[in-house]
Amino acid sequence: MKRLIPIIAASALTLGGCANTAPFSGNVYSADQAGTAQNVTIGTITALRQVQIQADSRAGGLVGTVGGGAIGGILGSSIGGGSGRRIATVAGAVGGAAAGSAAEERLNRVTAWEIEVRKEDGQNVVIVQKADQPFQVGQRVRIVGNGRNASVVPY
Repeated sequence: MKRLIPIIAASALTLGGCANTAPFSGNVYSADQAGTAQNVTIGTITALRQVQIQADSRAGGLVGTVGGGAIGGILGSSIGGGSGRRIATVAGAVGGAAAGSAAEERLNRVTAWEIEVRKEDGQNVVIVQKADQPFQVGQRVRIVGNGRNASVVPY
């Protein structure tokens, strides 16, 4: 049973720490956007830069921290004996919590485009969205959205 605990904790960390990154796509609409009139503006891509979006964890970072702390504490408790074992358990739990939190943060990053578009009225706008389709400088595109929610799609 003691050997299964790290496997179970690692599985929970992997599954529970994943954020829903679909909303960052230009191809995904939220329930609020569906059935709502969207504004469309035509423009040309003037600059592209690959960036990262840090998605929020569904559990607020607790899964990585708690899971990592549990694994670290279990591993630390297998070292030494007596008071040395207690110190190793605490050190393992603290180190595991920090490592688990960092791992969860890395898992919740999404590769994205920072897309600068020059609209036909001469105004430049920048939209960041998941890099799930190819774009290139000089490409004609549509900006679809209203207010806070906008995405760039091929023309």
